[in-house]
Order: sequence, then structure tokens, then C-alpha cells
Amino acid sequence: MAEGELLAIADELYAASMADFTPLRDACAKELKAEKSPLAAEVKALKKPSLAAWVVNLLVRREADQVAQVLQVGVALREAQATLSGEDLRALTRQRRQLTAAVTQRARATALEEGVRVTQSVADQVEATLTAAMLDAGAADAVRSGLLVTALSATGVDAVDVAAAVALPDALGFAATAREAEPPPRPGLHVVPDTDEVRDARARREAEEALESAESALREATTAAEDAQEAYSTLEARSLQIQAEMDELRSKLAELEEASEETDEELAEAEETLGEARDAQADATKERDKAAEVLDKLG
Repeated sequence: MAEGELLAIADELYAASMADFTPLRDACAKELKAEKSPLAAEVKALKKPSLAAWVVNLLVRREADQVAQVLQVGVALREAQATLSGEDLRALTRQRRQLTAAVTQRARATALEEGVRVTQSVADQVEATLTAAMLDAGAADAVRSGLLVTALSATGVDAVDVAAAVALPDALGFAATAREAEPPPRPGLHVVPDTDEVRDARARREAEEALESAESALREATTAAEDAQEAYSTLEARSLQIQAEMDELRSKLAELEEASEETDEELAEAEETLGEARDAQADATKERDKAAEVLDKLG
């Protein structure tokens, strides 16, 4: 078999569901081995994609036009970086983010059509992969192949290392075959009858996927609960502090009101004393004036 045949088999395998990938791969490798094909070991070595990589591979095959639009905008963005002004670049970056967010939502919906619920953490990886494809030409080739085994990420500065992210080195430059929602049988996979072994393997994979999805949802829920608890504890402590300060102020206010009443009483007494003192001062002044007048007459 030529290397192109290995790519064709990989193209079929990575178009399969997450649950079917491993049993189909192993069945294909087993039949190739029985045929003494040199590709048996290479097929057996094909890695099962991560959930995020599988979602992107599915999107590439089911929504080829949307993916092509993403990659075209990426080419324009990379070409524009050298010529556009900062403001124009920021506008293009906003458009890029809006596009990747919209396509990511479509990817989640497409996965759901296959019975796979995509959590927010996986969706973030899908969006990061689409962003990498827009920022980096090598990442764009990896996405276009539909043979991703892991998600991608890019800084926009350094080149993305895509060698380990694809199933085969020749994947870079390969374009995945578009698929309908219910593709026809895949003769190129040498699929064996649906034996108990295959059904058991599929059931195990489905259980593993369900567990992975549930664990991911649990992690998100746990993180959200911890964040909520931390926020609640912070506000509770702040509320207690404010209450203590209010109690302290009420106590101080009561003390000040009591002091104010005492001061008012003392002020009234002082006012009365002041009036008496002024009256006495006025009487003394009159007596002094009389004495001075008498003295003047005696002269």
C-alpha cells in the first residue's frame, strides 16, 4: 500500500465517532495484519484524538465552508499585520474573535448532533485551536487535515509546533474529506462484523466518554461552587465587619447623646451663672461710679 492509502484510512478513522475510533482502528489493523500489510503497525499506532481535537475534526468534515472561511480570514489577518494600522488591526482582531466564537458554537451544536455534549473547557480548547489556525499557517494546515489528535494554541508570535498534534506527518498538506451527518458505509476501513468484542469495546468507549464528560462537568461545577463559596465568605466577613462597625458607631452615638444631654444641662447652668455674674458686674459698676462721683465733689 502507498502512503496515500494510509492517509485515506486515517481520513476514514478520524471521521468516526469517539466511541467507534478505537474498535474500528483495531479491527482495521487486525485485518491488515492478516493480509500481511506493512501498514498494519502504522494503523495500530494511530492515536485516539482528544475530545477537543475530535470536535474540530468533525467540524472540518461537516462544516467545510465555515472552516474555509475561518482559514481565509486567517490568511488575510496574517497578510494585513505588516501593512494595517493599529486601529485596523484591532478591528480585524475583533472580527476574528467574533468569527471563532460563532464557529465554536456551531462546533458544539454539531457534536451534540452526534450525541456528544461539549463542556465549556473543551469549547475553549476548540476556540483556541481555531484561533491558532488563523494566526499560524502550519496550524491552519493541521486543522484542514481533519487528522488532529490534540488541540492547538498560538501566541501569535512564535510558530505553532504542529508535528505532535496530527496523526501522521503527511497530514500537513492533506485535506479532510467532507462528510454528511450520516455518512455512507466506509469500505476503506475493512470493517469487521459487529461482534461481541467490538460491541463491548464500543460500550466501554462510550462509558469512558460519558465519564470524561461527567468529570469535566463536575470539575467546572466544583470550581464554580468554590468561587461562589469564596465570594460568599468574603461578603459574609465584610457584612460582619460592617455590622461590628455599625454597633460601635451606635454605641458611640449613644455615648455622644448622653454627653450632649449632660452638656446641655451644664450649658443651662452656666448660662444662668453668667447672667447672675453680669448682673453683679453691672451693680458693682454702678456703685463704683457713685463712689467716684462723691470723691470728685469732695475734690
